[in-house]
Amino acid sequence: MKLSEIAKELGREFDGEDKEITGMNTLADASEHELTFISNPKYVKQIPTTKAGAILVNEAAASYAPKGCTPLVVEDPYWCVAIVSKLFAPPIEDEAGEVSVGEGSIVDKKATLAKGAKIGKNCRIMAGAYVGSQSEIGDNTILYPNVVVYRDCKIGANCIIHANTTIGGDGFGFATNKMGEHKKIYQNGNVIIEDDVEIGNSVTVDRAVFGSTRIKKGVHIDNLVQIGHNCEVGEFSVMVSQSGLAGSTKLGRNVVMGGQAAAAGHLEIAPFNTFAARSGITKSIKEQGKTWAGFPLYEHKVWLRLQGKIAKLLKQ
Repeated sequence: MKLSEIAKELGREFDGEDKEITGMNTLADASEHELTFISNPKYVKQIPTTKAGAILVNEAAASYAPKGCTPLVVEDPYWCVAIVSKLFAPPIEDEAGEVSVGEGSIVDKKATLAKGAKIGKNCRIMAGAYVGSQSEIGDNTILYPNVVVYRDCKIGANCIIHANTTIGGDGFGFATNKMGEHKKIYQNGNVIIEDDVEIGNSVTVDRAVFGSTRIKKGVHIDNLVQIGHNCEVGEFSVMVSQSGLAGSTKLGRNVVMGGQAAAAGHLEIAPFNTFAARSGITKSIKEQGKTWAGFPLYEHKVWLRLQGKIAKLLKQ
């Protein structure tokens, strides 16, 4: 839609260069036809490098917009993101489109394939499973009963997804105004699951706000795991039951998260790190190949010594 139309939806006057906007994206990833935003002052210095066609900003940050990027000045950019995200949300299901089922695949008569869904060769889609519009399931993949794959998601070859798991549900995202009211930010990205991934029962992998939540090749995920929007789980990583990642956190290759271990959002975890059960990760981990435990988080050996000293104090 036209940038002037977006301004009208936000109740703002528009007198700049009008242009066609095809969607929304981050500062780093937005193209000349997309709208981006900034709501946190610490990212102001990144504005001049954006390639976005337009940006939602407050008055203080408007002057940082580079040539070709039209600033749309608003009082609360993040609240406006929530409003605009709805304008670019796709329909829940497409009304047209062919369903494609590859040779040798078996789709139970009680499964549902939305219009535009694509199933590869030699797949098994069991009773109660749902594959949304424009979603793709790779060759030799199994969806057990009641697996739900929302629209636009991609699942690779040789994957196993166990019962009651949901791929591509909305991430937990909303804006809050000065009155404490909440407005939903529509999650218009998707989930990409690469080849040779196994996911247990009742797991939730949330779709991205923009771009993709990504589960990379060879990952194994236990039952009852939560993966937030825009997360990335590195190759051959393992997540044990009831562990979880808040939004936009990235695990490197071969990270192991024990039961009930959890990471806060927007963190980066270096490859080959192991987190014992109930570890609480609040900061990015740059060192590779270590074992961690506890909350606050310590190296595992240090945590064991600390527990020993606490036990001695209790005996006194």
